[in-house]
Formats: sequence, structure tokens, C-alpha cells
Amino acid sequence: MVSLAGKKIVVVGGSSGIGLGVAAAALQNGADVTIVGRSNDKLQTAQETLGASSNLQSIVADMTKEVDVSRLFGQIGAFDHLVSTAGTPPPNYPISDTDMDFVRTFVDNKLVGAVMLAKHAARMLRSGGSMTFTSGINKDRPPVPGGSVVSAIAGSFSYFARALALELAPTRVNIVSPGWVDTPMWDELVGEAKSGFFEDMGSRLPAGKVANPADIAPAYLYLMTNEFMTGETIHIDGGQRLI
Repeated sequence: MVSLAGKKIVVVGGSSGIGLGVAAAALQNGADVTIVGRSNDKLQTAQETLGASSNLQSIVADMTKEVDVSRLFGQIGAFDHLVSTAGTPPPNYPISDTDMDFVRTFVDNKLVGAVMLAKHAARMLRSGGSMTFTSGINKDRPPVPGGSVVSAIAGSFSYFARALALELAPTRVNIVSPGWVDTPMWDELVGEAKSGFFEDMGSRLPAGKVANPADIAPAYLYLMTNEFMTGETIHIDGGQRLI
């Protein structure tokens, strides 16, 4: 394992949820962290949550716009590790009612966005660096109805990482696949029903609870610090795939 002390880490999606948890853990381990998101207000709130630090900065950028992604890495310069946790609520339509505009937006946000990040990050990553992207439990436990699209996109990340790990070697490329995590996205999806929903789901999980971002962040740190891990997908789901 290598130390993160003094390493420069870029967390796309770092203004909330899992990304914010990764940023906090990386700062605690001595890294210099840049959090990236679309909303300046959310980034400022995240900086307040993380606390004033000379090791922390934020940059506004939209990962679906290549001009933003190019500007982002030009502004950052050479760095050591990229983490992407950026996401958007998935489509949940039965296949016969699928809203194709929504699907295209979702694909742009998740898969095309990841490809653009890899394209521009590859030019700035220092030797020995890594990229870590995020998929999720829906590829293993597809929701019904509406699970076909989100499962296809989530599942594609493992193959993306395997191929990219070969192409970019010795840069390492890996995937973290979380289960359900208590993030602001769930407030959008289920609103006030979230607490009861999570209590029921947590009672069914072998781990006994739904994760919070701090439970998931160590998986990202592991992939950044283990120089022998590449092309792999780490599942950190509290046993959700088993039920």
C-alpha cells in the first residue's frame, strides 16, 4: 500500500453523497483534494462540511460537456488519482413506456461522461496513478420495472475498466460497486418515505443496515493505494447481492 499523503486527488461528484465521503477520507489521509460538481452552491456547502483546508479546492464543471472536462483537467494540471462518483437518478420506466430522451440523458451522464473523464484525465495522470469509477447494485439486482437500462449501464463499467486498464497501463483503472447508500439522491427518489424504506431494507441486509458514505469511502482509498489492483470491480454492498 502506498500513502496518500501529498497525493493530488480529483473527486468528480465530490459535492455530496459518496464523493463527499471519499473527499473527507482522502483529506484525513493527507491528500490534496479537488472536488468537482455542476453546482457552485453545492460545492461551497461541501467545502464548509469538509472544513477549511489548504489541501482542498473546488471546481465547477459538467462532466457531460467536453469543453468543461477539458478545461477541468487543464486547470488541475498533473495529478495522481481520479475518482468519479457522479450520478443521476436512473430511469424507472417499464420498457414499453421508456422515455428515450431520459435514457439518452442518463447514458450521457453515466457512461459517456466517464469516457470523457478518462480521455482528458489520461493526459494529466502521473505515472503510478489511478482512475476509479462507480457502478452499482442494479447490475446484480435489477429493479423491476425499469431495471434493464440502468443494469446495462452499470454492468458496462466493469468491462470498460478491464479494457482501459490494459490500454492505459501502468495507470490503474478500477470500479467500486456499492449497494444502497444513504445519499441525497434517495431524497429525490422516495422523499419522506426514505427513513422507513431504509429501515426495512437495512433489516434484510446481512450487514444489518444501509450504508452511509463513510462506509463506502474506504473501498476507493484501497484502490488508490494498492498498486497491484487494476481492471477489477470491488463490491461493497453489505451483502445485498446475496438476498
